[in-house]
Amino acid sequence: MDVRQRQRRVAPPAVGHAGAPRVLQAGDALPLPIRHTNLIFSALFAASLAYLMRRWREKIRSSTPLHVVDLTEILSIFGLVASLIYLLSFFGIAFVQSIVSSSDEDEDFLVGPPAAPAPSQCGLLGGADAVVPEKMPEEDEEIVASVVAGKVPSYVLETRLGDCRRAAGLRREAVRRITGRQFEGLPLDGFDYASILGQCCELPVGYVQLPVGIAGPLLLDGQRFYVPMATTEGCLVASTNRGCKAIAESGGATSVVLRDAMTRAPVARFPTARRAAELKAFLEDPANFDTLSVVFNRSSRFGRLQGVQCAMAGRNLYMRFSCSTGDAMGMNMISKGVQNVLDYLQDDFPDMDVISISGNFCSDKKPAAVNWIEGRGKSVVCEAVIKEEIVKKVLKTNVQSLVELNVIKNLAGSAVAGALGGFNAHASNIVTAIFIATGQDPAQNVESSQCITMLEAVNDGKDLHISVTMPSIEGGHSWWWDSVGVTVCMPGPAGRERRQQGIARIKREAPGHRGGRRGSRRGAVPLVRPRRRPARQEPHEVQQIQQRHVQGRISKFLID
Repeated sequence: MDVRQRQRRVAPPAVGHAGAPRVLQAGDALPLPIRHTNLIFSALFAASLAYLMRRWREKIRSSTPLHVVDLTEILSIFGLVASLIYLLSFFGIAFVQSIVSSSDEDEDFLVGPPAAPAPSQCGLLGGADAVVPEKMPEEDEEIVASVVAGKVPSYVLETRLGDCRRAAGLRREAVRRITGRQFEGLPLDGFDYASILGQCCELPVGYVQLPVGIAGPLLLDGQRFYVPMATTEGCLVASTNRGCKAIAESGGATSVVLRDAMTRAPVARFPTARRAAELKAFLEDPANFDTLSVVFNRSSRFGRLQGVQCAMAGRNLYMRFSCSTGDAMGMNMISKGVQNVLDYLQDDFPDMDVISISGNFCSDKKPAAVNWIEGRGKSVVCEAVIKEEIVKKVLKTNVQSLVELNVIKNLAGSAVAGALGGFNAHASNIVTAIFIATGQDPAQNVESSQCITMLEAVNDGKDLHISVTMPSIEGGHSWWWDSVGVTVCMPGPAGRERRQQGIARIKREAPGHRGGRRGSRRGAVPLVRPRRRPARQEPHEVQQIQQRHVQGRISKFLID
């Protein structure tokens, strides 16, 4: 039986009309009409009750035990119970239905064949509640037909039409006609498509709605933060909020940034392994660092080269450049700097064949031991001491159980699984939810969620010391949330105004002020520093270096 939800009624449906919806009744599950069924069970109830009462009266007069029954009494008892269950169930359901459906504003259910599919027009050009037009405008129909036929590329619609919203709607209709699939549940209206033109997400046909929850306040380094989390997983925000509460009631957590350096590792092939080794020695020689840093730093006023680490595989040389990137995540920034260095090296190593500007020794969006050991992006350690009474009241457990669980599960269990940076419960859940909510790259959750969680009993075993070490958090400062205020992803004029305000504020601050402020605010110093400070003045021998970008080699650089 196909049951579907009906829209709000204006008038009662016609009874007996072919194809008309009919109100679902409890008696529809029975083979007989409801009035006949009610009559049968009412008679059965009355007859069974009368027969049993007469038999029990005779037994009482003759001093016969009531529990001694024959076959007819057993059938009468069965009929009495069955009819009583039926009458209570069906009359009770009908009574409840009469109360629930007494208001015209309430929804009920219908039974019948599925509704006929909507006509194949572009109802996507209007809102979700808009009336579907009988026919598309002639001009739009021609554009959609051209896209479907392959005469007009879909990616030029925004440029030709000058209307990003209209272009997204026409592209959506073209895809619907080509695939024969509807875009059910994917909204089109309510988004500023002009804000992403040339910025991100090409060929848009709609947008995905994700709920964003707030966990907090998180008391970190003496300040209170509210953590935005975009997720569809139940209990994730609630459990994170519970952890924030336990930390706050125990006095807060402290953190330190150990290292702040984004990496990019191009790969180059040489005729021989000896030539690759010569370049390796040149790059790792401290005497050449100033020259390389001057060439590298020309690409940005924020990017500053920190070091170069090389590895060889046969005659292939992998050069892992690391640099500070200010408040940005810095992938494009460091890629431009690396390109400058490669162009400069081409003079002394003309036989160097650059295969790719990313040789996966970086390593970006892939689990890698080099990130776990050397770090990438922000290398951070956070710690807190949770009081014994807070563990019992908020976390509903005790210190010893948590310590034992961490050792057996997060440490030993992950080791048995051969985990790489996965010595934690579910760091990736929280990292990904925050990345999506704050406009970071969710794919970099792979290395950003590498984490080792340590739990120890302190203060004579009464309190719980907890720490997380995350060596490769890859994310830039986002002014998307400023005291839980939407900025970057807010559509419309309000979003553009907030973005401009955020950009102006960032320009007034020193590069890296936000990304590395954890350690400096508490007077701590980074435990890992750049090997050499880049020279303030350019050496005379490199003043004449020109930045060359050879078009013929661009296709060989595949940036991840």
